[in-house]
Amino acid sequence: MVKEIERAGIPVVHMCTVVPISLTVGANRIVPTIAIPHPLGNPALTMAEEKAIRRALVERALKALETEVSEQTVFEK
Repeated sequence: MVKEIERAGIPVVHMCTVVPISLTVGANRIVPTIAIPHPLGNPALTMAEEKAIRRALVERALKALETEVSEQTVFEK
């Protein structure tokens, strides 16, 4: 589905815990997340720490959306 949305001219960021799967399905912009059961956070952290992690991931995804790519790109920290 990511490739079809991109083909329509809409940039997409695939946020995932297993980057090789994203590469296999052909996602162009990939943002690695935390862990399979909790991709966008860590329930062992305080609410403030959790919010900071989520904000950082969303900001990274927004930066990826703004970035022109010509091949698959993994946006790490």
